This record gives sequence, C-alpha cells and structure tokens, in this order.
Amino acid sequence: MTTEFDDKLHEECGVFGIWSHNDINVCKTIYYGLVALQHRGQESAGIVVCNTKGPIGNMCAHKGMGLVNEVFHQDILDKLKGNIGIGHVRYSTAGGSYAENAQPIFLNYTKGTLALAHNGNIRNADVLRQELQNEGAFFSGTTDSEVIAYKIAKERMNCESIEEAVTEVSSQLKGGYALLIMSPRKLVGVRDPWGLKPLCLGKVGDDYILASESAAIKAVDGEFVRDILPGEIVTITEKGIHSNLALKSENKAHCIFEYIYFARLDSVIDGVGVYDARIRGGMSLAKRYPVEADVVTGVPESGLTAAVGYAEESGIPFKYVFTKNSYVGRTFIKPTQEERVSAVHMKLSVIESVVKDKRVVLIDDSIVRGTTIANLINMLRKAGAKEVHVRISSPPFLYPCYYGTDVPDNSQLIANECSAEEIRKIINADSLGYMHMDDLQEMTKELPLCRACFDNNYPV
Repeated sequence: MTTEFDDKLHEECGVFGIWSHNDINVCKTIYYGLVALQHRGQESAGIVVCNTKGPIGNMCAHKGMGLVNEVFHQDILDKLKGNIGIGHVRYSTAGGSYAENAQPIFLNYTKGTLALAHNGNIRNADVLRQELQNEGAFFSGTTDSEVIAYKIAKERMNCESIEEAVTEVSSQLKGGYALLIMSPRKLVGVRDPWGLKPLCLGKVGDDYILASESAAIKAVDGEFVRDILPGEIVTITEKGIHSNLALKSENKAHCIFEYIYFARLDSVIDGVGVYDARIRGGMSLAKRYPVEADVVTGVPESGLTAAVGYAEESGIPFKYVFTKNSYVGRTFIKPTQEERVSAVHMKLSVIESVVKDKRVVLIDDSIVRGTTIANLINMLRKAGAKEVHVRISSPPFLYPCYYGTDVPDNSQLIANECSAEEIRKIINADSLGYMHMDDLQEMTKELPLCRACFDNNYPV
C-alpha cells in the first residue's frame, strides 16, 4: 500500500457505467466520466464494453496503471466498441497497487461472461474466499472485488438471471460497497444497505448512467436523476430500469468523509451538497474555536472550502496563501521521508507577501500522522507568519476504517498516541482545534453518518 508514503486519506475507487439504447459506442462517455472521478482513484483505470446487439460474450476490455489519460489513448478508445459498459478508477486499500488488481474485473465462466467494478471494502471477504475454495472453485484472486465477482459467477450457475445471482451474493456481503456488474445484456448497480458508499443514477437522453458521484454525470452532459437507495439493486436492460429493495435496512450510516474530503465540490450526495457541507463545517469551526487573526487560508485543495466558511463566520479575510504546482508528481509515490518533504516544497509554495507579519488561521481536512501539516506550518513561519492557528474540519482520527478508506491502523494515527495539546506542540502550531463530533450532524443536515474512525462505533 502506498499510504506509508503519504499523510492524507484516500478513497478506494470510483465507478461509472452506462447503458445506451442507441447504436453508439459508449467508451468515450465512460472515459470522460472516469476523468471526472479521477480524484477517487489515481493508481489504475479500466473500461469494459459490450455490444448488446452482437453475439453473447463479445466484451472488450482495457485497463492499466496510471491516470485515465495515461491508460487510454485514442487508438485504444477506438477499439472498445459497445453500447453498454463500465469503468473504474482505483486507489488500493486491499490487494496492493499492482496491474493485475486493476478493475473492472472480467470473467469468462460456464454460463457466459461478466465484468465487475467495485468501490469499497468487504469485511468478510476472507470468509467468502474460503467458501469458494471449500466448494472446489478454482480461485486465486487476492482482492475482495475478485471474491465478489467469482461468487456471482458461481451463483449464476444456479440462478435464472444475473440480477438474481447478484442479489444472493450481495446479501452475503458485510461492509461498504457500490457495485457495477455487467453481463452481455444487462447493467446492474448495487449500493450497500447502510449507504456507506455513494452511487447515483443519471440520464443522457434515453441512456442510463450509474456513477459514484453526480459530478461525473454532469461531466458527460447528463441529468442527475436520484441517488441509488441504500440496499437498492437496479437492473438496466433494453426494457428500462428495474429496482429491487431486497437488501434494504432501516439503519443508515453514510461515510462522513465524502463530505469532508473525498467527493468533488460540485457533487450532491444523498441530498446534501458537498460544497455547502464544507462551508458549514468551516463555519462551525469558527464558532467553536474563535481566534484573533489577520488571514484565513486552507491547505489546497481540500481545506480551501472550509476555510471560506471559517472566514465568512469569523469576519477574518480569506486569502490564498499557497500556490500549487500542478505538474509535480503525487507526493505519495516518493520512497523516503527526505523525498516526501522535498516533494511537499515542490508542490506547494507560500506567497510571502500575504503572510509576512500576519497571524494566520490554517484550515485542513484532517491530521493523520501530522507530517504534512507540520511541514506547511514550518513553511509559513519561514515566510514570516507571526502566528499559525490550525483548525481541522474533522474530529481526531482514533480508529481504522474497514469500509474502503485507507485510514491506517492505530499505531500510525497521531491522535491515537497524543492529546490535542501534544499534537499542537509536535506540529508547532500556536493553537489547534478539531471539528466537534456534534457539529458533524449540522454539517450534513442530520444525515445518518458513519463516524467509526472517530468514535469506534462500526455500523457493520
């Protein structure tokens, strides 16, 4: 896992699928949808398409390591022909960062073919893997996504339809997940019963889209229709769309970090606008942790919106303090601490005239290990900042996440080992304030939340 080289959290994946009733190739639409979801996974990308009017089993696939525009070129897109398809961008939290773990997963089995794209993490994957092996299935997969795909293929041998197999297997899954499953004639989407992972429905003309975020639907000039309900299975065929609520649960637990950090600002998830949620988060920080200061700023990009909210509530001017070099490689691929520090300085630099002799409020979305925020504070002080007051738009991380977010184990979480005052001293801040647990509900309009990484209360 690459997280040992980073001090930020990462979502595991983004998924995008489309069924077109028209005789068109959907590959480029999927490509643009994946570009819009690139923030959810930057290690690998893949697309599988199929022509529903052609012979059964005529799926075409391409996937590889890298960003979407690195994996797919025009000549590759031209070869992927079909009116139905699914795509995937990945950041590994299970199975490691290897080309063979790139998705979508593509399987040939006795009754046909299927492809699967998965966002999330299955807590009982090892149990299901062992069941496959005990039942004599040839299975050598390392990821929970492969376990799901093989289980569906095996179940399909005893079922009348792919959706029946998907329903049976999904009922056995424990964890957070959004699934897209494609057979030669159908596109199936599944959202876990708790709503931990987002999945939504859109349309472009008569064509249906399933995507991790509404922003991806808008990116392909589509119309957002609605969120897939927690526990809902939707099947799209030439006859239209069918909904099955067989997995529905009364209990909901939406991931709070979609609103704090993961999702794009222009997405709306379960009726809550991501931008508005982050503004409210910043305002809550200003109310709970007021301070006399001259400038409010945020850590690009994730802290900027909450910083605007803090500035609006406090009356302290918001300023852009950091300038970002977008052409520097991602810092988490650097192999040593020395190179990581160097990469932070290459990626971000301070506009000295904005902070010199100023008291600065610095907003960020989280503190995991504390190394990045400490480096940024040091940069501000070298640029002449008199004081640096840190405000964090999430509570302290105390526990790992088991649902597809790479919150590491307790030993790597600075808040698990140190008090807020001890962290303040370690990062060399003049003051430190974390988001209060009670303010999370105001941030998300009372949406039922999963806060397990803060309070150890795991929904499943």
